[in-house]
Amino acid sequence: MGSFSIWHWLIVLAVVLLLFGGAGKIPKLMRDMGQGITAFKRGLKDENKGENKDESQEQAIDSSARVVEKDKVAS
Repeated sequence: MGSFSIWHWLIVLAVVLLLFGGAGKIPKLMRDMGQGITAFKRGLKDENKGENKDESQEQAIDSSARVVEKDKVAS
C-alpha cells in the first residue's frame, strides 16, 4: 500500500513529461523520426540507382571500345 508499482511510476512520468515537455513535442518527435526513416529509404534507393548507373556506364564504355577496335581492324 505504501509504495507505488512500476505502472504507477510510468503513468506519473508520462503526465510529468506531457506537462513540462509540452504535448506538441511528442508529435514533433514522431514526425522527425518518420522524416529520418523516409530520408534513409530514399538514400538507399539513390545508392542502388548509382550502382546501376555505374554498371551501365561501364558497359557503354566497353561497347564503345569494341567499336573503336573494330574500326581500327577494318582500316
